[in-house]
Amino acid sequence: MNDFLIKQYINNLTYGDINNFANANGVTLNNDETEVIYNNIKNNWRTIIYGNPRGILDDLKEELEPNTYNKVEELYVSFKDRFQNFL
Repeated sequence: MNDFLIKQYINNLTYGDINNFANANGVTLNNDETEVIYNNIKNNWRTIIYGNPRGILDDLKEELEPNTYNKVEELYVSFKDRFQNFL
C-alpha cells in the first residue's frame, strides 16, 4: 500500500514541488539543480527510499553546488530517520 501511494505521489511530482520544498528548507536551487534532483527522484525513488542511495548521492555531489548537496544529504538523512518506521 505504501509503495502504491508513494508511486502516485512521485508520478504527480513537479519542478515546482521540488523548488517549494527546497525553499521551505532554506535552499535556493538553480534550474539545472532542480532538474537533476527531479530526474533522480522520478527515476530512482525506490532506491532512495528502500535501498542504498550512496551511488545516487555520489552522483548528485558532482552535479550540485557544494552547499546544495550538503543540504540535500542532510535532509535525506533527517527524513529517512524520521519516516523509517512507516516504510
